[in-house]
Amino acid sequence: MTRRSVIAGTGSALPARRVSNAELAQSVDTSDEWIVERTGIRFRHIAGPDETTGTLATDAAKAAIASAGIAAENIDLIVLATATPDQTFPATATRVQAALGIDDCVAFDVAAVCSGFLYALHVADSMLSSGAANRALVIGAETFSRILDWEDRATCVLFGDGAGAVVLEAREGEAGILASRLHADGRHNELLYVDGGPSTTGTVGKLRMRGREVFRHAVTNLSAVMRETLDMAGLSSGDVDWVVPHQANARILDATARKLELEGERVIVTVDQHANTSAASVPLALDVAVRDGRIQRGNILVLEAMGGGFTWGAAVVRY
Repeated sequence: MTRRSVIAGTGSALPARRVSNAELAQSVDTSDEWIVERTGIRFRHIAGPDETTGTLATDAAKAAIASAGIAAENIDLIVLATATPDQTFPATATRVQAALGIDDCVAFDVAAVCSGFLYALHVADSMLSSGAANRALVIGAETFSRILDWEDRATCVLFGDGAGAVVLEAREGEAGILASRLHADGRHNELLYVDGGPSTTGTVGKLRMRGREVFRHAVTNLSAVMRETLDMAGLSSGDVDWVVPHQANARILDATARKLELEGERVIVTVDQHANTSAASVPLALDVAVRDGRIQRGNILVLEAMGGGFTWGAAVVRY
């Protein structure tokens, strides 16, 4: 039998403060109508002073571990995807490890922005498939509110904070990750980036984006990588029960689904409630759909995302 990485549990966490478009319009030159028409976003959660990427990641991890029905000490690998770590170093994954009371396991961060969870999932799957680990905690967590320019209405309305996590278990059988594919093209740095960093400016910097160009690349790249990954798994779009996409913009979700000739009813959408939570968006949306009963065991899922860099990827999973 084939050794595969099975999603044994899911979890998520959101900051306590929930911000509507109307509340945001009190401090930013925007309106609910403007934001909804262009993005589909209605709410986002913003981290408070005592909420960090690490605390959100820990809460999501605890929920995923409980969902899997295991003890934290059974985890032997933690891969945390984030572009907003608690510290430059050490890795936020090690802070989560300590908070969970795990004395020793492999723990590190992955930085691929909005594609980070797909990158982290691929790395963990490779390690589980090879026998280097047996149970992995894969987390996407962000506090993008810390790096937004709140005077730039074109970007600050798009993002929110949150975390999502899955427990992967190595098992033999038909369920699990069937295929995954990653890409990157560093020529497009200027389209979506943060204008700071320890080795360049010595500051954290703020997010900058050229939205129209990002939209065009996103639709093309995401539809292509989804087809590519389905081909690797020997499946077609007709075999897919649910697409769990990166929640960047409702218009991107719609355009990608049309390009793949997928019904909108098969696409999990949470961007209206959470906005773009970067690396957290795919596992957060996955957890929502698992807990509300839409996603059932045996379903074929396609997870996909694209982020700054550009980086992009997809995974086909038999849940």
